[in-house]
Amino acid sequence: MDWSDLAAAFALYLVIEGLLPFVSPRGWKNSVAMIAQLNDRQLRIFGLISMVAGLVLLAAVRG
Repeated sequence: MDWSDLAAAFALYLVIEGLLPFVSPRGWKNSVAMIAQLNDRQLRIFGLISMVAGLVLLAAVRG
């Protein structure tokens, strides 16, 4: 892996993160409000599931 790969991945992450607030600002605000109401345990579980899904996807793509 090269540093340019990491920079490209980060750039793609920023593009994807910016899609929802750009396309649907109200929906994005509602989603953030719902996430803010989760307790710490639920948020940690969501984060863990997200990381595992990302690792599985990365392993499948980079295989």
